[in-house]
Amino acid sequence: MSLLDDVARRDSCRCWVCDEPVDVDMSVNDPRGPSVDSRTADRKAKVVERLAHRACNSRKGAVKVVIAWPDRLRVVEPAPLITVAERLERKGGRELVARCPSKKDAQETADWLVDRLSRLAPGLPVSASVDAGGGQYLVTLAAGRR
Repeated sequence: MSLLDDVARRDSCRCWVCDEPVDVDMSVNDPRGPSVDSRTADRKAKVVERLAHRACNSRKGAVKVVIAWPDRLRVVEPAPLITVAERLERKGGRELVARCPSKKDAQETADWLVDRLSRLAPGLPVSASVDAGGGQYLVTLAAGRR
């Protein structure tokens, strides 16, 4: 149980898949109960364990998980966040992740992305920028190499 407690403390008791709170005192057999998971289907990859709800962990199985963007955000062609996080962790640099119809939508998206990536890839310093382009607003994430 110490691994679960350590992972839960590090991840602020939030599920890395759905980003909802996890009650670590709940039974591990309950669908909303805690479980420890890695965020990759590649067994050879050296990946730190992450906290997940049992149902989120079971639902994703041995396939690569897709992190959902919230419905409240107005984005066009959002980038797959796991892929973005892995690429930024590996290479650093900048990556265009979304297009939005208004500057307000783009700023809300940028703020959400920085917050979400802070839990998805702890320790990766990520910043977001909003730039006008082609009658829309582009949201870009940037990270230095670790």
